[in-house]
Amino acid sequence: MFAIVRTGGKQYRVAAGDIIAVEKLAGEAGDSVTLDDVLLAGDGGDIKDVKGLTVAAEILAQEKGEKVIIFKKRRRHNYRRKNGHRQQHTVLKISAIGSEKAPAKAAPKKEASSTEEKPAAKAK
Repeated sequence: MFAIVRTGGKQYRVAAGDIIAVEKLAGEAGDSVTLDDVLLAGDGGDIKDVKGLTVAAEILAQEKGEKVIIFKKRRRHNYRRKNGHRQQHTVLKISAIGSEKAPAKAAPKKEASSTEEKPAAKAK
């Protein structure tokens, strides 16, 4: 199942288990947030009713984005201004859309190394 949510003036298509970076939200790493502004929800090609639907997410980190350089110049007037900006972002992991939760990942299986035989040392 997927949903299109609006937060920070932007729209994001999310599914359970996705990790997205959105405009800064209040909270610390480990806190859970609820995104109430769901615009569309669906499962494959079917559209679902979004009335009362919420998206639950967990805050993974509060980060800064890439640096953007602002350079202003007016030619022949000896006017140059250089400025920079780094936007604040919140990294979210979508845990559930409505009542549908993200599938739990199984731990990777360890392969036994005893099945491989080591070559015998040559005698002189």
